[in-house]
Amino acid sequence: MTATSPSPATGVTTAPHRASPVLPSDHARVELHPLAPSAAQITDGFWSVRQERNGRDAIRSAYHRLEEAGNFDNLRLAAGLKSGEAIGPIFMDSDVYKWLEALAFEYGRAPAEDLLTMQREITELIAAAQADDGYLDSVQQVRHAAEGRYVQLPWSHEHYCAGHLFQAAVAQVRATGDRGLLDVAVKLADHLVATFGEDKRHDVDGHPVVEMGLVELYRETDNRDYLELARYFTDARGHGLLEKYGAEPTYFSDRIPVREATTVEGHAVRAVYLGAGATDVAIELGDDSLVETLERQFASMMSSKAFITGGLGSRWDREAFGDPYELPTDRGYAETCAAIGGVQWAWRLLLATGKPVYADAMERLLYNAFLPGVSLSGTEYFYVNPLQLRADAHADENRSPAHGRRGWFDCACCPPNIMRTFASLDAYLATRSDGNLQLHQYANGSFAGDNGAVRVSTDYPWSGSIAVEILESTGTWSLDLRIPAWSDSATLTVNGESVDVETTPSSYARITREFSAGDVVVLELDTTVRLYSADSRIDASRGQVAVERGPLVYALEHVDAPDVAVDDVLVDADATIGTTARDDLFGGIVTVDLQGSAPSSHADTAWPYRRSRAGDEGEGYPGANPTGGPPHPQSVTLTTIPYYAWANREIGPMRVWLPSR
Repeated sequence: MTATSPSPATGVTTAPHRASPVLPSDHARVELHPLAPSAAQITDGFWSVRQERNGRDAIRSAYHRLEEAGNFDNLRLAAGLKSGEAIGPIFMDSDVYKWLEALAFEYGRAPAEDLLTMQREITELIAAAQADDGYLDSVQQVRHAAEGRYVQLPWSHEHYCAGHLFQAAVAQVRATGDRGLLDVAVKLADHLVATFGEDKRHDVDGHPVVEMGLVELYRETDNRDYLELARYFTDARGHGLLEKYGAEPTYFSDRIPVREATTVEGHAVRAVYLGAGATDVAIELGDDSLVETLERQFASMMSSKAFITGGLGSRWDREAFGDPYELPTDRGYAETCAAIGGVQWAWRLLLATGKPVYADAMERLLYNAFLPGVSLSGTEYFYVNPLQLRADAHADENRSPAHGRRGWFDCACCPPNIMRTFASLDAYLATRSDGNLQLHQYANGSFAGDNGAVRVSTDYPWSGSIAVEILESTGTWSLDLRIPAWSDSATLTVNGESVDVETTPSSYARITREFSAGDVVVLELDTTVRLYSADSRIDASRGQVAVERGPLVYALEHVDAPDVAVDDVLVDADATIGTTARDDLFGGIVTVDLQGSAPSSHADTAWPYRRSRAGDEGEGYPGANPTGGPPHPQSVTLTTIPYYAWANREIGPMRVWLPSR
């Protein structure tokens, strides 16, 4: 392990930093600012364990996964280092770039020489594959060279790959100091600036993300051409540009201009990446009207198109958002990448507005929509995250959750996306503003603002007790602690004495004083178990309840209900609810115990429907059961676990929404 290492790309010393993936410029209109490099550090506990496994195992093994899948060979083909045919989907390069971004952030978090060696090897390969005029897309260069560039923008992902390259290049500079990939990114961005725009080629890519990448590249280089191109791509969408290719515009978020849209639609990942990129543009241009429009879109998404887990995307068909309140439990898609995009969008809106609703959304997404996408070992992944898996479910295709989590996918967008999120997670927990420090998410670690530094100690999410020790302090400043929307009550003390401040759910409790080193602020949140019912318009969950404790959504898994069919349980919503600390399970969790019933058996019939109205006579369809419900219900205790942990023992029936009586 090394703290500094000479960089062949610069000839200077590389200093690792825990860097921020989002760093608004000095001119950006934001309420909150990310902390300075290395000023946010998760040190141990819940998220630290997952970061360690991600860095030690996932990121390093991904080098071999990418080699085996052919991603690196595609770059070698484009560079003329070998001959043959391109392998895999058209967007194969993007997986390399997301992995490089993860690798850079991981080096900043836990510097090690082997990470730099991999980074520099693949950066050199990417540079070799780049065309003289800056164009870069290895599969396109090899497989479709005769057709030319940008001939099928709805599907070619050329700008999409470029956007992920830009993000990886910025991460390398900020976290490792290496500039080799930044040189490639600038050359490609200059090519895009020369090619696309209002007075040039009037076109957009079918998959947004280049907007985020261009804005971050502008922030790093101060080249305003990149910001202007990001603005152009944002404003050009929704004017029928993709329809000329025969593409259906809804899928591509291209039916309505961004500034006129009131909700999200189409492919979920595309939609949330577009929202995040448009927020970046609005922040840098000081466009308050656009920010307000994007807030309305985000609010519509969370109020009518998000699962209780925060998962986004209700349809397997086209990986898309559905109609309002169309949120099926067993066929819900909730792609892991969509959760990550939702976090990215919420973070940008939080910086822009300072509103706690976005920190609340991030918490729900991180614990219940992002985290289920990766195994506890850190090296196996769900692409899709339904809220129910039925008994005897058949894994009919590569992404099916009935396989259990998998080491890689034919379309491997999710694994490296998860890796980069874990590696950069420190940057998403706290902010600074006007000399004050805001804590949005709770994890063991140290966080430093302009006037003070703190150390957080907590067993969150299992405990609602958070201790914040002041490490350094200058003058008078405010410490803002988020009170989550789920906490009906909260108390605050400073050095053991009660503090009378506002602690309304979904707000920030502000303590303003001249702190001294050694002061300890303790926040106590209410983690009482709660049962939730869905809006009646979410018909897939009508008559059912979901279990939450603190920030966690819970699920019933077959392993914990060996004597009943998970598909058949009925919860007594009025019965006593218990909790049990289980240090022996999943590294330590809290389970929630419910009371309910389940039939002891089912009689097979020729027709699975029964008459339900009292007084109906007759047997109906031959072989039907006309008498009502299943026979002989038995009382059972139902032990539920955090949804993120399901399928880590074995794959089998599971459900989040539980029928109730």
